[in-house]
Amino acid sequence: MYLVAVGINHHTAPVEVREKLAFGKTGLEAAVEDLRRLAVLKGFVVVSTCNRTEIYAAVGQIQEGLAAVSDFLCRKAGLDQEAGRQYFQRWSCYEVINHLFRVAAGLDSMILGETEILGQIRDAYDTACRLRTGNKIINTLFQEAIRVGKRVRTDTGIDQHPVSISYAAVELIRQTLGDLQGRTVMIIGAGEMGELTLKHLVYQGVSTVLVSNRSFPRAEALAGMYGGEVIHYDEFFSQLPRADIVVSCTSATHFVITAEKVRQTIEARDNRPLFFVDIAVPRDIEPESGRIPGVFLYDIDDLEQVVLGQMDERREAAQGAEAIIKEAVEEFLLWLSSLSVIPTIRALQQRAEQLRDEELQTYLQRLGKLDPKKEKLIRSLASSLMNKFLHIPFVRLKEYAGGHEGHLYSMVLEKLFDLAPEIALGDRRQDAEDEMSWARTARETGR
Repeated sequence: MYLVAVGINHHTAPVEVREKLAFGKTGLEAAVEDLRRLAVLKGFVVVSTCNRTEIYAAVGQIQEGLAAVSDFLCRKAGLDQEAGRQYFQRWSCYEVINHLFRVAAGLDSMILGETEILGQIRDAYDTACRLRTGNKIINTLFQEAIRVGKRVRTDTGIDQHPVSISYAAVELIRQTLGDLQGRTVMIIGAGEMGELTLKHLVYQGVSTVLVSNRSFPRAEALAGMYGGEVIHYDEFFSQLPRADIVVSCTSATHFVITAEKVRQTIEARDNRPLFFVDIAVPRDIEPESGRIPGVFLYDIDDLEQVVLGQMDERREAAQGAEAIIKEAVEEFLLWLSSLSVIPTIRALQQRAEQLRDEELQTYLQRLGKLDPKKEKLIRSLASSLMNKFLHIPFVRLKEYAGGHEGHLYSMVLEKLFDLAPEIALGDRRQDAEDEMSWARTARETGR
């Protein structure tokens, strides 16, 4: 059995193409039912976010599996085969493991190291479990991806450095004002940047939201999202003293807030600190305002410098993340390699248990009636001897599974002990040996 993946993401396609494959909850379940009909898929998980739709699958044949998933995505997006070749990425074997682990770690995201993708990977796996679309290999792959994603964030701190203008603004505010619980924010200009900054501020605990915008309905809509209060645009100056934080992002061509207005506001606040974030270009707030005692003023250039510095920190953390991922891929490949020897191990275990039980039965009858404690002791001794004797062969067999001649050790044991390994329903011995073969090749070539 082999691993394959086909997908579309922000690296390969514009949003007008990606949105055709952005499955909602209903669309996802319909897509799953269509994928179930593809006989080549032995198990699969669908990852669908605003920036990517990728299908990971365990298949019997690599090329057949890649073709089937690619055709499915082309049909769903209304694309011809040529467009599919242009927009879709395809991965197989080692590449699938490495790619998914990097995705879960945030290394393949539009914003390096972002955390949202890990939750989306977890949701995709939970959905696969609920709809029963996975199998042992694909389920273990996603469990490991989630574990790796968590470890990368814990060990490298890659997500601790703000890399967006809005998030950088909130981090600067937190560093200056400390705890934002109980604070009041005023948003002047209800554009995208103001909305994103407000979202981060609310997440950090601000309790009161004031929104002012030339378009009153737009201000109402934004305020309604966060249980805020709408301030008429021509009245926001009178309300400035209420705010601890002011985020301004209008499209005005002149200063909306002058230094004199800021001076009056800080006096009305009894000189309590006031934080201004000017995200507008041209600027909304007169630069001299930042020289007034108690006033902290940051403009777009200040915030961009913070973001650039933090991106360097994230890139450095990403190097550590790549090392973690390389180690995790190796571990997963070893696990895949060990699958081929599991039937042999089970067969030998069953043969040993059969012999143990037969010999115990013979000698317990010869000994006659025994005290229950003594009989239990004899049975425990027999089991202990058997388990200790088999322990080292089992460990060695798993170790050798990833080597050039790993499959030969299984064959020798089966011949020596006349074993006939039973293959579980839906599994194929050749699948496991093939999986071992490509895992070993990938490890040796460093792909």
